Amino acid sequence: MRSIYTILLLILSNSFMTLAWYGHLKFKEMKWSESLPLMVVILISWGIALFEYILQVPANRLGYREFGGPFSLLQLKVIQEVITLVVFLLFSMVFFKTESFRTNHLIGLVLLVLSVYFIFKK
Repeated sequence: MRSIYTILLLILSNSFMTLAWYGHLKFKEMKWSESLPLMVVILISWGIALFEYILQVPANRLGYREFGGPFSLLQLKVIQEVITLVVFLLFSMVFFKTESFRTNHLIGLVLLVLSVYFIFKK
């Protein structure tokens, strides 16, 4: 059960991270944000990223073997990276319609999933 909670928290955490890192790129399309100085945009992103940390830290503690979780540190990192890329892919397809998902992106994603397989292989 700890593994499921860890993965769910990582998905939520990475959703906030992606929004904080890339969501501000869509601000130019919103009337209220047209004249925001860069520092205000940074502070908004930091505010969003706070939720990433609120979820990421418990996910890592819950999932890490040294705290009773099922994953090694390397396994946690690989899981997090794959989740990051999947969340980013979905985010970019939904919010950035000008971006395209090509065959080479699919191949790269498959290779990342294979990395998870090899990291977890005993």
